[in-house]
Amino acid sequence: MTNNIEIRKLTSMTDLRKMQEVEEAVWQMTPNPVHQTYTALNHGGVILGAFDGQAMVGFLYSFAGFDGSQSYLCSHMLGILPGYRKGGLGERMKLKQAEIAREIGYSIITWTFDPLESLNAYLNLHKLGATGAFYKKDHYGSMDDELNEGLPTDRIQIEWDLNTAKPAQKITFVENKLMIDVTTNGIPKAYLDRFNPIDDGWFVAVPNNFQSLKKKDINLAKEWRHKTREAFQLLFDNGFTAENFIRNHWKRHSYYYFTKTNPCTGGNQHDNPY
Repeated sequence: MTNNIEIRKLTSMTDLRKMQEVEEAVWQMTPNPVHQTYTALNHGGVILGAFDGQAMVGFLYSFAGFDGSQSYLCSHMLGILPGYRKGGLGERMKLKQAEIAREIGYSIITWTFDPLESLNAYLNLHKLGATGAFYKKDHYGSMDDELNEGLPTDRIQIEWDLNTAKPAQKITFVENKLMIDVTTNGIPKAYLDRFNPIDDGWFVAVPNNFQSLKKKDINLAKEWRHKTREAFQLLFDNGFTAENFIRNHWKRHSYYYFTKTNPCTGGNQHDNPY
């Protein structure tokens, strides 16, 4: 169904008001004001809409950023209505964003995402070939929307080099390089004592459906947040970056793959559910 969806740039105040409706439907919170998004649009921003006929079913909002040495595109929000989230629409919107960004002179796009959202991790790291460059503990503080309520808002910052990124290759899982595993009861189990900063290629398990887990057991969700935070911080602090993601459809968890590379910039915004 999503292959028939048209993705195009938003250019008018009318378009941006339609975007507000989708934004509010996705997050059940007050949307970004039109005067702000319109200003961003006219000063280096890229804002896309996904349309099923005349109806907007998704949007992607990004604006210009600068870290003191280079400019980049901050990808702040990607929202898709529930009935359209399968079928690769999020990936198509990111690729369209990259195409337009290149045309207007950007070489880097950056955003943040919740590291426990495995579908986002798989898209960002495996399909798009972007890099998880930094870890941000409780980045936004307390948030009361449906996706974030009740948990610290930890984030991984993604950096997407438009000149070099390509879909990641398949990798082989190595059990003795696993820093977070899962018990038969779905509880995270840490093996941080395995870590050696000289070795390369470390793995961290995360749930396949974190939002479902959160609804069933908020305390278990908090345990996942804190256990994985320890592993992520240890890896990032020792110069590792998230380079790939193994999506495991047959179990209740999947795996990050970390290796040593050099991050490329310092933006700080966030895409949300794909």
